Amino acid sequence: METVAAPSMSLWELCLQGGWTMLPLAVLLIWCIYVFFERYLAIKAAEHEDENFMKRIRGYILEGETQSALNLCYATPTPYARLIAKGISRIGRPMNDVLVAIENTGNLEIATLSRGLPWLATTAAGAPMIGFLGTVIGMVQAFYAIAQAGSSATIDSFADGIYAALVTTVAGLVVGIVALFAYNFLVARINKIMNRLEARTMDFMDLLNEPASKH
Repeated sequence: METVAAPSMSLWELCLQGGWTMLPLAVLLIWCIYVFFERYLAIKAAEHEDENFMKRIRGYILEGETQSALNLCYATPTPYARLIAKGISRIGRPMNDVLVAIENTGNLEIATLSRGLPWLATTAAGAPMIGFLGTVIGMVQAFYAIAQAGSSATIDSFADGIYAALVTTVAGLVVGIVALFAYNFLVARINKIMNRLEARTMDFMDLLNEPASKH
């Protein structure tokens, strides 16, 4: 007895079966991909650090050439340089004021790098819910169609409605998983930069105390 092969369906045709809820999921997926690559490039640029930067800053500060140190910071477009520049501009004020100014600048830098990440977190949580909503709507429509068909309803028509409804759940989970992994990856990179900023803050504060300890 020969078996009849089930008709194949392309991915595009399967997505169309999901109904209108596939549209917001598609928009969220495209947005997640854009935010990920845009933030990844920004974070990658922020991670760059000249190994000789702090050595040159230290030399300028110990020689009293604060303007040269500031010029070096302004010529170095990195969060670390902007952090040190804020500290240099506060030289001569109480040490606590210098530290607070540096910490505020560091918080602003982290906030700038984190721009867009709340959307990824929201998408990671919301996309599966949108997919589930589409599934529930599809199930309601499938059962309504069966009820309308009455005794003429077949198992094939019921199965068609079920798999079409489940498409949105799969799509929502895919979008949510992509957003979740993208979010965690970017957060880990930002935390790495934050740790470096804290280390540079301590280095700079030690540098300010160094001349005083020599007198």
